[in-house]
This record gives sequence, C-alpha cells and structure tokens, in this order.
Amino acid sequence: MDEFLDSPAAERPAVLADLDGCLIAGGKPLPHACRLVARLGERLTIVSNNSSDTAATLAAQLERIALPIAPARLVLAGEEAVRLLASRRPGARVALFASEPIVALAERLGLRPDRDRAEIALLARAPDFDLADLAQLAALAHRGTELWLSNPDTSHPGPDGTPVPETGALMAALAAMVAVTPAIVVGKPAPGLVRRALDRSAVAACDAVFIGDTAATDGLAAQAAGVPFVLVRRPGDEPAARPRGTVEIAQGAA
Repeated sequence: MDEFLDSPAAERPAVLADLDGCLIAGGKPLPHACRLVARLGERLTIVSNNSSDTAATLAAQLERIALPIAPARLVLAGEEAVRLLASRRPGARVALFASEPIVALAERLGLRPDRDRAEIALLARAPDFDLADLAQLAALAHRGTELWLSNPDTSHPGPDGTPVPETGALMAALAAMVAVTPAIVVGKPAPGLVRRALDRSAVAACDAVFIGDTAATDGLAAQAAGVPFVLVRRPGDEPAARPRGTVEIAQGAA
C-alpha cells in the first residue's frame, strides 16, 4: 500500500485494517503487506470478521507468513461474539456452530456447549458445517431458540479472488428454511469491532483511520464509528456506493 504509506494518514496514532482481501488472501500476504505491518508496528490493529480463529490462533498463523501481529492487536468477530455472550449470559447453555478454537474459548469463559438443551445458538464460520448441522440449527430456530450471528459476510476472497464461503452464507441457508432474525450480529458493518479496536488503542475516532476492501462492511462500520475510511480497490471491482469522505487506493499499488 505504497500510496497509503506515503500519505499523512499513515502517521495517525492508530491505523485499523481489515485482513482478508486487504492484507492477505488465501492465507498468503498480499504485496507489501509485510512492509505495512513493519512500518506501522503497534499503531496497527486488525479489525476482521474472521469467526473461525481466536486472536492467539490467528497470530500464530500470521507469524508463519511473516506478518508478526500480537494477539492484542487482533479484534475478531468470532472471539468478540463469544466474549460478549459470556459477559451477558454467563454460564449459558449454548449450541455452538463454530470452529474448535471458538468452542474452546467458549468453554474457558464458562459457557456450556449443549445443542440438546440450548438457551442460545451461536453461528460462526464452522469449516466442517454440514447438512446435519443445518438441520439441527433449523430445529433450534424453529422452536424459538435465540440466535446470535458472529458476522454477516457471505464470502471472503480466495487467492485468485474466487469467493470462499463465510458465515453469512450459512445464515442464508438457514433463512431459506426458517424465518429467523438474529438477536445479535457482532461483526461489521456494525461498529462494535471498530470501537473495540479504538478502546484498545486509546485513540479517538477522529485520530484513527480504517483501511478496508469492502465499502459495504468495512466502510459502513468505519462510518458508524466516526473513523475516516480508506478503500482498497481490487482489480476488476465494480463502482459501488461508499461512505462520504472515502479515500480510494488501488490494490495494485499495495
């Protein structure tokens, strides 16, 4: 992101950034992502709708691809959903449709995984989610079990731009079967993750900047939190509505 790094915005006390499609794709760093991480250091906080990892597991993955970002600088939708649920409903029985790291975190925080007597169902990105899971989730929704959604993304971009299914796609499959509205949606475009990142950085919204590749999620979340937004435009992207004041940079210059 040479264009961004050469601008005054790169000197702000806090730089927030999306991850998939912005710094990495298909588990590999995009061009100059390593330079951006090295240049920004502790001023960088990742704000991601990732709902399969905890900060600890994702930090280990990023370290292996030469993107050293401390767990404290990772704000992730799945982890934040579990932490919010544990704080609001301590000890609740929860049907967890989620990855192993998210389930393990829920147990550490005192939640009780229980699909048979669930008070709440949490849907996150579960890589092994199958038709049996969908049937079980639909049965819970049909009988009125409260549903939480970690994030609404239907996909994230793979290495060549091919869409990879995300939590929102699972939610769409559920909604095709049962009329249900999640009680809580944690990830972007809601501003909660952005505000969490600002709190960790101890920086006012007007003194930060948010870099993202999707105006409809990253951009709206930044706007709702009052943070200036920089849109990373991918090759072939169609023009789309974006928050007022958005600055654009091309991924080819990243």
